[in-house]
Amino acid sequence: MGNPYLCAMQLSVVILNYNVRYFLEQCLCSVQKAIAPLDAEIIVVDNASSDASCAMVRERFPEVKLIANTENYGFPKGNNQGVAAAKGEYICILNPDTVVAEDTFTKIFSHLAAHPELKANLGILGCKLIDGTGHFLPESKRGIPTPWVAFTKIFGLYKVFPKSARFTRYYAEHLTENQSGVVDILVGAFMVIPREVYLELGGFDENCFMYSDDIDLSYMSLKSGRTNYYFAATTVVHYKGESTVRDGLYMKRFREAMQFFYQKHFRRSLIFDGMMYGGSFLFSLFKSTQQKKRTLPFQAIVVFTQHQLQLQSVFPVTYLNTLHDFPSQKYKAVRIVFDTRSFSFEEIIAFMQQYKGSGGSFRNYMPHYEGLIGSDHANDVGGVEFL
Repeated sequence: MGNPYLCAMQLSVVILNYNVRYFLEQCLCSVQKAIAPLDAEIIVVDNASSDASCAMVRERFPEVKLIANTENYGFPKGNNQGVAAAKGEYICILNPDTVVAEDTFTKIFSHLAAHPELKANLGILGCKLIDGTGHFLPESKRGIPTPWVAFTKIFGLYKVFPKSARFTRYYAEHLTENQSGVVDILVGAFMVIPREVYLELGGFDENCFMYSDDIDLSYMSLKSGRTNYYFAATTVVHYKGESTVRDGLYMKRFREAMQFFYQKHFRRSLIFDGMMYGGSFLFSLFKSTQQKKRTLPFQAIVVFTQHQLQLQSVFPVTYLNTLHDFPSQKYKAVRIVFDTRSFSFEEIIAFMQQYKGSGGSFRNYMPHYEGLIGSDHANDVGGVEFL
């Protein structure tokens, strides 16, 4: 057997998919553009989707390495399968309901090249994540969820005492969303990790079906003496709610995942177990009630396009050919549509951040299936509107 650490290429992007065909297609389009300057590959692991995801990958992206499972093996095992097939020096673990900018990976590798000490001791690198409305996702950077830190999160104490370091560790608030720096925990929606490190750590723990796996891997990286790093200079959209429907099974698995992490890494006692069982139950109950199908109301549509894209609507539709022409003060409830043939994902992501909170909602037009894709809340299940 050859040396598993000998890698011929720079990056392998591993995407674990389950029944999000249209979000996966958008994700793959963005990743293809982002890896164009690199020696890189894309690996899609499909966990027995029933929505023709695999057929779409084979037809639209024949160069992508596809692993089609016949059953749902969960997040850890699925990603481990992808990494086992990877050839890159670095691995990017990426959710299918994400959009990366064209310069995401080049910025990351340029930063590592400029900081050799970080590169030499890198465990996991994460980046700034935003939801489908352009708002920052605070779980992009987190602290170790010790019993106390978990308590401050579950009961919202970090909001009551936002200036106190004692209460703001859960979301690593020693850094702002736009500050790069060392953190404890990074989110599994986007992780860049040296393949050698991933293999040495044993990858994601397959005893956990999902939900605490990224916390566990981040913590294992810390325990090995490596540096986990939040990189704020690039932004990735994570629609967040789309990959997982938060039903009764979700609540059960989330609670079990939290208990798995605590029992694996912290000393057990009756008091501790009681607090953690109760706390993880409340936390999972809170999370399960967050996800809804939400649609922001709108009374007008603005379409950014440089092609012959025509939308039929009962609301007035305005067509603009540059993003700089947007008269934000004119609209308070507007649906904004980006033609992805006309603008880069980097430009779209920057626009979303600039105009977040302005009362608008965002959709990307994907020409291959002639649909508008997006979501209106961090916990929205998202969706596609076919034209």
